[in-house]
Amino acid sequence: MQLKDVEAMYGSFRAVNRVSLDVMSRSVTAFIGPSGCGKTTLLRTLNRMHETTPGASVKGTIEINGINLYDENVDPVRVRRSIGMVFQKPNPFPAMSIEGNVASGLRLAGETNKVDVAEIVEQSLRRAALWDEVKDKLKEPGLSLSGGQQQRLCIARAIAVEPEIVLMDEPCSALDPLATLRIEELIRDLKDRFTIIIVTHNMQQAARVSDTTAFFNMGDDKGGYLVESGPTAQIFTNPTNKMTEDYIAGRFG
Repeated sequence: MQLKDVEAMYGSFRAVNRVSLDVMSRSVTAFIGPSGCGKTTLLRTLNRMHETTPGASVKGTIEINGINLYDENVDPVRVRRSIGMVFQKPNPFPAMSIEGNVASGLRLAGETNKVDVAEIVEQSLRRAALWDEVKDKLKEPGLSLSGGQQQRLCIARAIAVEPEIVLMDEPCSALDPLATLRIEELIRDLKDRFTIIIVTHNMQQAARVSDTTAFFNMGDDKGGYLVESGPTAQIFTNPTNKMTEDYIAGRFG
């Protein structure tokens, strides 16, 4: 994925200012930076969710394999199917079973073969490291699971439709340390098959799970902007910008 001069607006307010960034395939990229610097807004531009907010708009280009996702001929629904998203708070569909949650995207895409759906549901739950915990209660509500299990269920739901990219917006912020560890292990496993972009305020988490880190900050009057990006080990030990060093060291933010 390539971002070129991406700007995101809420009416006249610029939340993200001219971000250019290359995201490596089948790796984990972490977005870090202080609250309010546009990380989540930028994440939402990547699968065209930002534009669903009244008055919101996007400038610049976001390309996958040379195709601009904001081209007028590109269907935003197909974009959201190929770029899944996991939110800060686990959000299983309340009226659906565990199985129904995972299968929901498949059925929206028109898959009607029950055997195929069942196989994909099992495969997705296995990839999300949840199958062994739920295989005997697939018909129970998704909300019957613990918080950490619910988040893994949401990840299973996101990957069931085989997206190219999975976006994660602070996926562990509402979880306890043990559940957080399970999600981090899962992220490392999933990058062999999916490109993952994660927003996190947890510096240790970014250091543990990501291959690349992009640091953002908030300008006085110009919106959030990209300060620098690079291999995670370099960003955390030898950043090129003093601002990055100060943020990681906890001197601001």
